[in-house]
Amino acid sequence: MAYSVILVDDHRVLRDGVRTILERSGDFQVVGEAESGPDAIQLARHHQPDMVLMDIGLPGMNGIEATTEVLRHCAGCKVVVLSMYDDEHSVVAAMRAGARAFLLKKASSGDLLDALRTVARGGSYLSSQVSDHLLTRIQRGNLDEKETNPLDHLSPRELQVLRLVAEGKTSKEIATILDLGLQTVRSYRKTLMKKINVTNVAGLTQVAIASGVVGWQKSERRD
Repeated sequence: MAYSVILVDDHRVLRDGVRTILERSGDFQVVGEAESGPDAIQLARHHQPDMVLMDIGLPGMNGIEATTEVLRHCAGCKVVVLSMYDDEHSVVAAMRAGARAFLLKKASSGDLLDALRTVARGGSYLSSQVSDHLLTRIQRGNLDEKETNPLDHLSPRELQVLRLVAEGKTSKEIATILDLGLQTVRSYRKTLMKKINVTNVAGLTQVAIASGVVGWQKSERRD
C-alpha cells in the first residue's frame, strides 16, 4: 500500500514536479497540497497522512512552526523538510520541531525518494550537502565550541512567539494566531526576554532578525 503524503510549498510548479516524482514511484500517494502553514495543518488534521513534505519559507506561518503544529495534531505523521535553506540553524530548528529528514531542493529525484523511503521505514535522513557541512564542523572541532546562538535553547513554541513579536504583533494578536491565552503569551514574552537576556521588545526583535528567524517567513510571494 502506498504511503499517503501532503505536499506543502508556496510554488505550484514545484508541487507539480514533486507530485509527479512521488506518484510515478508507486510508493507514495499525494492526498493533499497546501501553500501555507495554516492550510497544511488543516489538511493534516483532516487526512492524518503518513508523511508531510514541508517547505520552510512559507507565507504567514513558516515551515518550522507548521511542523510543530502538524505533529501536535497528527502524532503518527512524519515530516520531511524540503528547503532551499542549507544553514545549520535551519537544520537544527527543523529537527527540534520534530522533522525526521532535511533535504535541499536542489537534491535529485532519487535522493528525494530515498529520503522518503528511509523516513517511512522509521529512519532519519539528512541531505548529503547538509551532512557534509556538519562533518566538516566535526573535523574542525567546532562542535566542541560553546554555543553562541541565543536561540539554541528555545522551544519551538517560544520560537513561534519570538518570530511574531519580531514582526510587530501584539500579545493579543499572537494569542489569536497561536490559539493561546493572553496571559500565556505575556508569560512567554517575559520568559523570552529572560532567556535571551534583553529587556524590551526591540531587543527581542534585533536577536530574531540577526538569527534569521524572521527570514523563514515570506511576507510576499517571490516567483
